[in-house]
Amino acid sequence: MPELIAKSALEGRSLTLGGVTLAEVDVGPITSIALLPGGAKAVAKGLKPLGLSMPEPNSFAEKKGARIVWTGRDQAFLTGADCPDMEGAAVTDQSDGWAVLALSGAAAVDVLARWVPVDVRLAAFPVGRALRTQLNHMNVILLRSGDYAFEIMVFRSMARTAWHELEAATHMVAARAGVKI
Repeated sequence: MPELIAKSALEGRSLTLGGVTLAEVDVGPITSIALLPGGAKAVAKGLKPLGLSMPEPNSFAEKKGARIVWTGRDQAFLTGADCPDMEGAAVTDQSDGWAVLALSGAAAVDVLARWVPVDVRLAAFPVGRALRTQLNHMNVILLRSGDYAFEIMVFRSMARTAWHELEAATHMVAARAGVKI
């Protein structure tokens, strides 16, 4: 019987250029939680042992390595922890369907500004925010994880394309800043 080997979408790729770092990150399991009608209390009870609750729109929360990310009306992704048993929600494992890229550095905002059609400057998109948006032509979930740090969740099938777009933008921003490549 053949033995299957799990691989990440980008095999741990990383790049640092002009003070910007782009890297694939492993966020652990990714579980989609979609509230069923009348299921909010049961889901709240299920998430309580993790110290989490369903997030407000366009936000995420973290506790002890677990994170819950708003992904749409009455929907969220739980990452970094196994999903507890819970009633009141449709729960599905999404771990192998998504890739996560981390983008950090003082010019990370400038890199994203080339492909993302929303204002991601700190004043407009503070730490703790999450939103569904576009990265060029791809649907992504964008998180502001620090003053100069973002995480980009993209469908695994588009991970290499997202990497290419962000790498190209990183080169353009570095070239504008006069960084020798």
